[in-house]
Amino acid sequence: MNNTQESLGAALPKFIQHLEDKGRSPSTVLAYGSDLEQLINYLTDHNIAVGDQVKLADLENFRDFLLAQKYTPKSVSRKLNAVKTFFRWLKDNGYISRDPSKEVKHPKIETTIPKYLSPLEYRALRDVVRSDPRIAAIVELILQTGMRISEVANLRAEDVKKDRVIIRAYATQPEREVILNTAAGDAVEEYLRIRTNTDSPYLFVSKNGKPLAVRNIRAAIDRYMQKAEIPGYSVNDLRNTFIVENLKRGVDLVTISHAAGHKRLSTTERYLELAEMQDAGKKPRLEEL
Repeated sequence: MNNTQESLGAALPKFIQHLEDKGRSPSTVLAYGSDLEQLINYLTDHNIAVGDQVKLADLENFRDFLLAQKYTPKSVSRKLNAVKTFFRWLKDNGYISRDPSKEVKHPKIETTIPKYLSPLEYRALRDVVRSDPRIAAIVELILQTGMRISEVANLRAEDVKKDRVIIRAYATQPEREVILNTAAGDAVEEYLRIRTNTDSPYLFVSKNGKPLAVRNIRAAIDRYMQKAEIPGYSVNDLRNTFIVENLKRGVDLVTISHAAGHKRLSTTERYLELAEMQDAGKKPRLEEL
């Protein structure tokens, strides 16, 4: 059987292996797999199993179906990126003769102003997570280093040193080191005392010793934000808080940009308006929140 006769379901594991071979992060591979299974199930329900049966209209209908299911335009756009990457790979590897995904338009995403927590709000969050050393350590790491939630999920125990944390290269992000201050270091040490004994190299694990997935981290922090009576925020706003608070305290743009993993200094500069500042400060070290 040639590749054009093979089902999309049979091709998917080979595509996932391709992503792993390219060194894509585990969370990216997991997300792509989930998004593409959703597409394949949708197409199967519409009696479409083979790549060359898929038309532009089918993918547009899938996009509109997701929007009707109340997925946000941003989530749908992310899923479409997975679809487009998959179909490009299918075309390059002879599974399809044409790529119908090239013309699929992303839904319009309204630009929203980033949110950040006030000192009173992130202290309230600290208070309610104190009884959960694992989530407390995650909250402190993001607040004190500006790490992304995916970077926290993929952090290995051996990459957390006494005075710094090493964030390994992934996707298009180069490796970087961020200073680990006392608040974050103490929180990680407290968590390590109760961490499940496991062979997993990842720092944050579940009670059965498996790596803690991004969705589990997000759900846990959402619950604690509800408990702290600050339900309007998400885990991503902790990262915004790190950037804004360091700007307000006079830390220079280069230091903040490096810690946050921004590829361009202009990305960090956009937060000046959010912090209600005209210019950045000149302090070369991050502040402890």
